[in-house]
Amino acid sequence: MIVTPLVRAVMRDRFLQLLLVTGLLLCLFVPFHPRAWPGAIDWKTIITLSGLMMLTKGMELSGYFDVLGRKMVRRFRTERALALFMVAAAALLSTFLTNDVALFIIVPLTIILRKMCALPVSRLIIFEALAVNSGSLLTPIGNPQNILLWGRSGLTFTGYILEMLPLAAVLMVSLLILCWWCFPARPLVYHASTERVDWRRRLLVASAVGYGIFITALELRQPLVGLIIVALIFLGFARRVITSIDWTLLAVFVVMFIDVHLLTQLPVLTRDLPALAGLGQGGVFAAGIGLSQVISNVPATILLVNYLPADRVLAWAVNIGGFGLLPGSMANLIALRMAADRRIWWRFHLYSLPALAWAALCGYLLLKCIG
Repeated sequence: MIVTPLVRAVMRDRFLQLLLVTGLLLCLFVPFHPRAWPGAIDWKTIITLSGLMMLTKGMELSGYFDVLGRKMVRRFRTERALALFMVAAAALLSTFLTNDVALFIIVPLTIILRKMCALPVSRLIIFEALAVNSGSLLTPIGNPQNILLWGRSGLTFTGYILEMLPLAAVLMVSLLILCWWCFPARPLVYHASTERVDWRRRLLVASAVGYGIFITALELRQPLVGLIIVALIFLGFARRVITSIDWTLLAVFVVMFIDVHLLTQLPVLTRDLPALAGLGQGGVFAAGIGLSQVISNVPATILLVNYLPADRVLAWAVNIGGFGLLPGSMANLIALRMAADRRIWWRFHLYSLPALAWAALCGYLLLKCIG
């Protein structure tokens, strides 16, 4: 019997297996209606991820990340300086490119840096994941939950930024201080392999053009058209791009959406969610953070905004909920999957859980002060 590469990938993917088992268990407690499952999947997210994965893989296989990484590392003398730059860049990009797009740019570049110099790449990717969660909360377009809440809030673009600014400032300063502490000021040790770099200019240009087309298609709300064009570009220039992608990541997101749908059908949730409207500020704050830990902050926002006003309390809560457990934010999953390091999954929580506790404390105190 021949086992296909995709089946082998699924067999190795413990997180996907966990999601599948969770879905099967939930089916025992909620009405079994498989025909409703496709409607529970956010296909725009799946299509967007597919396009970004192709484009990032195209740039990676072009070899230009090696060129860019070589130029970058030569500008920094210490591990701390390079780490601070990468974390700050991740946060800045996430404010206007959204957190997932920022990761698809920063993480592959970070992985390439491993070839250039001795660097704790997994730790740096963890900090980049925390950085995009911190940076993206600032603007209305930084992440999906902010886009939804901004549309419901009635605030202007600037007004929304002012609402989020106190929390974003405190969390980013805290993260940079932690980054300074966790990455020593030892000199970077360069590898000999950085002396020569070969790269494919045509594939880089095709990937860059594809990025422009795909982002434009997303702005025009035609993600499927953009995906088809990007796929055709790579089928013409480099079919290896298509075959080299971690397609099981998409399976993880599809199953996660179905699991969240099943979870929201549980009688305990459908019965108690309307009572959220009677909670005080502290209760809403805790509910937003807590629910995000279980079903991720984007689905939590979609669920809670039907019962609660799209104000500062809810916005802060679901954004803080991106820290902590892995499911808190889809950005966490994207970053760790791209790292391709099995040990990074538990190491992530050594930083993310304290980050959640600190962010929740800071957010709660700031809400008390602001009123």
